[in-house]
Amino acid sequence: MSISATTLNLASMVSHHARLAPEKEAVIWENVRLTYGELDTLSNRVANALVEMNIGRGDKVALVCPNLPFFPIVYYGILKAGAAVVPLNVLFQPREFEYHLADSDVKAVFVFEGTDELPLAHRVKEAFDNVPSCENLVVMTKNLMGGGPLVGHKTLTEITFDKPETFDIVPTDPDDTCAILYTSGTTGQPKGAELTHLNLYSNVTTTFLIHLPVLDFTDGVQKTCLITLPLFHTTGQTVQMNTQIYAGHKVVLLPRFDPQATLDTMVAEKVNFWVGVPTMYWALLKYASETGYDISHIKETMKVCSSGGAPMPVEVMREFQETFGVRVMEGYGLSETSPLACFNHFERPSKPGKVGQQIFGVEVRCVDDNDNEVDRGERGEVVIRGTNVMKGYYKRPEATAEAFRNGWFHTGDIGIMDDEGYLAIVDRKKDMILRGGYNIYPRELEEVIMTHESVSLCAVIGVPCERLGEEVKAFVVLKQGHDLGSDEFIEWCKTQFAANKYPRYVEFRSELPVGGTGKIFKRALKEESQNRER
Repeated sequence: MSISATTLNLASMVSHHARLAPEKEAVIWENVRLTYGELDTLSNRVANALVEMNIGRGDKVALVCPNLPFFPIVYYGILKAGAAVVPLNVLFQPREFEYHLADSDVKAVFVFEGTDELPLAHRVKEAFDNVPSCENLVVMTKNLMGGGPLVGHKTLTEITFDKPETFDIVPTDPDDTCAILYTSGTTGQPKGAELTHLNLYSNVTTTFLIHLPVLDFTDGVQKTCLITLPLFHTTGQTVQMNTQIYAGHKVVLLPRFDPQATLDTMVAEKVNFWVGVPTMYWALLKYASETGYDISHIKETMKVCSSGGAPMPVEVMREFQETFGVRVMEGYGLSETSPLACFNHFERPSKPGKVGQQIFGVEVRCVDDNDNEVDRGERGEVVIRGTNVMKGYYKRPEATAEAFRNGWFHTGDIGIMDDEGYLAIVDRKKDMILRGGYNIYPRELEEVIMTHESVSLCAVIGVPCERLGEEVKAFVVLKQGHDLGSDEFIEWCKTQFAANKYPRYVEFRSELPVGGTGKIFKRALKEESQNRER
């Protein structure tokens, strides 16, 4: 007897719980409380609308939306239709949206209209107009926020209101692309990691099993997860949204992280599970300490917190665990690995500064430049293989071949594994900047900065930052006879890059240090910055 391929369509999780308990709450945001039955129905209508657009298995659809109920509704609707979802950063500027829409070959883009502070749809439309291959733009509106729908483009309500409430999920093979998550390379433009239904399904089920030991299901009370990480990011999407929907839990959404709102929501919704980056943990501790916030109710309901995206300072982890009375679990992964590859399992003690051991179905090693495994306790590049690893970079066979040398995915991170298999990430092989849990790649910024009419040469590095880990700094050599002020330069960068990426600091120089091969010697710039901090 064979298992139907339909069971490998990730969206079948929604329909499964809609059959079991349609009245059970699924997604919560402010006063909106969607049940599993309603989430199933609404995503079915999206799937039917996509079929009417002639979009189906093998096609790609972009989704640009903050943490709002629209995201899971459209996300699962796209998957039900057999298409692959391409979630994009809501902070992108038009230039960045245009690149991603064109590179991913999407046939449609769903975008939240936005607010006065985040006029999202207008930035996406500017990009959409320059990408002929993207044929459909659908705007998701909330009370016509931001000035109403874009002229000439339909709203989500218009394309779904008359569509059937039922839909037969399109069967998908294990290797069918489920999502394309863009991750910038250390050279060139961002690359789309193609994650299959099997990749994500296996990572979701393993993530659920990892947290199972601390969740008491005998009390009959539905468990609740709070999501403050962006859903377009791999962690918020897989470790939180997809895993919680798979488990039939309740997902509470916050569009943006705010310490008070996060703590208030933890209390109001009796949250059991939360994932944050280290800066969020730091912010919650700081706010609770400075305001005297009563966290007693949080201590009663919170069962587990997880951290990723950047190394958690040992002192922050210790203080959070003591203050909130909950164990903080660290993990490690990448967009290319769905994302989880290592985790501190509950059955074993955590080790400060280490991201745990490999998870079920995944192998992790540290290797030398010849791909030979190094001795335990020695530095080496972290390589991974398993059911969680992407099938490749979209339309980039050479980059895929380079990443998958000798059958292992090469992460570019440098790690040390101890005798018990605990991994510590100690360095990055390339020049990636890690700012508040987000990966920022200097080459992408440098390519754009070099287009400024006054810039002759530039180098971008990460400099130490107590709050965010690293901050972005640009070293710029101006063209002869040109004048450019720091404020003017940074304001220009704001129009070119997402808000989490643009340089906060700039230093103008007459020349930049170069190494023996003639390349800019970034190590010298980094050492200078580090020495200044001492």
